Amino acid sequence: MTVLVTGARGQVGRAVLQQLHAAGRPVRAASARPAELAVPAGVPRVELVLNRPDTFAAALAGVRQVFLYPEPAGVDAFVAAAEAAGVEHVVLLSSASVLAPDAESDPLGAHNLAVERALTASGLSATLLRADAFASNALGWARPIGAGLPVELPYPEAHLAPIHPADIADVAVAALTDDAPTGTTPTGTTPTNATRPGLRGRAVTLTGGQSLTLRAQVGVLAEVLGREVPVRTISRAEAERQLSRFMPAPMVGSLLSYWSAATAGPATVGDTTRSLLGTPERTFHQWAVENAAAFSAN
Repeated sequence: MTVLVTGARGQVGRAVLQQLHAAGRPVRAASARPAELAVPAGVPRVELVLNRPDTFAAALAGVRQVFLYPEPAGVDAFVAAAEAAGVEHVVLLSSASVLAPDAESDPLGAHNLAVERALTASGLSATLLRADAFASNALGWARPIGAGLPVELPYPEAHLAPIHPADIADVAVAALTDDAPTGTTPTGTTPTNATRPGLRGRAVTLTGGQSLTLRAQVGVLAEVLGREVPVRTISRAEAERQLSRFMPAPMVGSLLSYWSAATAGPATVGDTTRSLLGTPERTFHQWAVENAAAFSAN
């Protein structure tokens, strides 16, 4: 049963691909630029551009499951091609932004919601991984920290529950390989392989296991690096100017509004590898240790 992994250059897609291959599962790596993919020996690479239907048939031939990055442009054609190819199950890397009251008008929420709706309206079984803030978003601070400069934040007291990307990959792989029966876990118990609910066909909101402010995340990095990393509060307008160099303006507005709302109090901890898989979730501190070199002076 071949699994097609889209977005195989990304941190989550790459980890999903490697885990499936290591487990002996037939897997195919897909990317808009397949020649640039670094994949384990023996893993086939294929061109797949999610807004180009002419790339769908070859990529989906013989595939029964798909790990899908969200791209609303062309999603209806992709779903139709997947059904025609005999795909049975799709695991979507979605976003917790779809749960916001204004999701339909929010650029990030609407982007992911369109893909979710296309899948749920189809005949495919779909597992929706609604990931909240990635721990790796902290890499946006690598340049100033490496240069010994303050981290500039408009809302340093925004509370997030950052999730390690490897935790998302673990849940995705479980959804793609899960043979556990569906059901409920007794209250007060930790799920085990024998008792946890199956992931196939579910929507889960994924977070890390701890609420941390942005300021506290910088503090964790400072601890790991063994030196002070100052935080400087900037205006929203200045943050818009800085972030607009790296992302579209509507996405900048969405992100800043999210941070603003998150100053209200501790972030809600959702599903984690502990609750879903019975394994401890990775911490932001662990992510910081693993990625400390990225914050060193160039």
